[in-house]
Amino acid sequence: MDGQIVKESWNTEGLFDSHAHYFDSRFEGQADDLLENGIFGRGVLGVINVATDPDNALPCIEQASRHKGMYAAVGIHPCDCKALRGDVNAEVDRIRVLLDTEEKRCQNKIVALGEIGLDYYWEPIEESLQKQYFEAQLCLAEELGLPVIIHDREAHGDCFETVLRHPKVTGVFHSFSGSAEMAKELCRRGWYISFSGVLTFKNGRKAREVAAIVPTDRMLVETDAPYLAPDPFRGRMNHSGLMAYTVGALAEIKGLSYVETVRITAENAKTVFRLS
Repeated sequence: MDGQIVKESWNTEGLFDSHAHYFDSRFEGQADDLLENGIFGRGVLGVINVATDPDNALPCIEQASRHKGMYAAVGIHPCDCKALRGDVNAEVDRIRVLLDTEEKRCQNKIVALGEIGLDYYWEPIEESLQKQYFEAQLCLAEELGLPVIIHDREAHGDCFETVLRHPKVTGVFHSFSGSAEMAKELCRRGWYISFSGVLTFKNGRKAREVAAIVPTDRMLVETDAPYLAPDPFRGRMNHSGLMAYTVGALAEIKGLSYVETVRITAENAKTVFRLS
C-alpha cells in the first residue's frame, strides 16, 4: 500500500465516515494533521474510529478524545482473536471495562461495540474461536444495549445465523459484501448496510447490486481507512475526504443528488450511533 496520503477530494462538507482506523500505524505521524486540516477542517461532519482488539482500543479512544467530530467503537476483530493472550471471557472483559457504564461510554466517546464478526478469508480460519468471540460480544452488546459494527468476510451464512440468535442487537454490517437478498433481510430486521470504496471498483458489481436495493434510510458510507481507497486511488492510503467518491457512486446508483446522499447517510449514521 502506498504510504502517501492523497490530498485530492470532492466536496467533503457534511460527510460522515462510519468506519475508519486512524490509529493504524500507516497513519503514524500524519493522523492528527490530516484529521484537523484535511478532514474536519474541510467540513467532514463525523468519523467513527473503530478498534480491533483490547490493546488498540486505548489509542483509538485517546485519538477520538482529541477531535471533536470523532467517536470510538471498541471490540475484538475476528482476525485479531487468535493473537490475544487470555481466554475469551478474560479478553472480552477487557473490552467490557471500557464501556460497561453510561458514564464511561460518554467519557470515552464510545458509541458502538465493534468491530466484531467472522472472517473466513485468511488461513488458518480458527472458525470455532472466532465464533466464541462473536457470540460473547453480541451478548455483551445485548446486555448493555449497544449497537454493533459487524465484520463479515466470506462468512455470510454464519454471520447471518449468529445475529439472528440475538434479535435485540442491531447495528451496522460494514463494507457489506453479502448478497442483495441478505442485505434486504437485514434491513427488514433493523440493520444498516455500509458501503466502502468497493462500490467504485470495476469488480464491485455485487456491492452496486446491494446498493440498488437497500432502503435510503438504512444506508451508510465509510472508508475503512487506511484501506479500500476508492477508484481512482485504489491501492493508496485511504482517508475520509476520499469517501466523497464512494458517495458519488452511491448517489448515482440511488438516483439522488450528491448533496442529498451526503445528508441522508450522515443522518443515518447519527441515528444508528445515537448522536444528537
